[in-house]
Amino acid sequence: MSRHETSPTTVQPASNHRPNACCFCWCCCCSCSWNEGRERTWRASRETKLETIPNCEACAKPTPEEVQGWAQSFDKLMKSPAGRNVFREFLRTEYSEENMLFWLACEELKTECNKHTIDEKARMIYEDYISILSPKEVSLDSRVREVINRKMQEPSSHTFDDAQLQIYTLMHRDSYPRFLNSAIYKSLLQSVSHSSSES
Repeated sequence: MSRHETSPTTVQPASNHRPNACCFCWCCCCSCSWNEGRERTWRASRETKLETIPNCEACAKPTPEEVQGWAQSFDKLMKSPAGRNVFREFLRTEYSEENMLFWLACEELKTECNKHTIDEKARMIYEDYISILSPKEVSLDSRVREVINRKMQEPSSHTFDDAQLQIYTLMHRDSYPRFLNSAIYKSLLQSVSHSSSES
């Protein structure tokens, strides 16, 4: 049996099994022998990391005024825990939830004072969102990456400030306009307005 054939008892994930894939990419999508070990490692690390993703932030149900306010400015949306939850749900549909997760991780890092905890959290953020080997890598320019690599020699609670600003700007310019036109936002707006008029 060749390596691309499967026995009747073996279940292969349909989306990732590409029997005739070529090998000129490094993204672990190939099924060739060169990439098999790498793909297994990538899947295992992705599954482990996805399990550690925190659930949505605890927050009260937003008021109609609050939900309407999110359309007025991105700052208002990001300052509201409920707004961040809804926006994160939208980002998940666009496969870019890592942008919000990275931003939240940076916010959490800024509250730390303990040197050991800062070092630990900074390394986790780097591995989860900056490393090119991570399935949750965020899109940063080379200048910001170089700054982070230098700062990682001696991490602080502000090591990722430039990167966080870049991702915030990316979400603002790219994802936010689509969010305002999304079914997720429109149905929430309708739902809170409806429940408010009933009470």
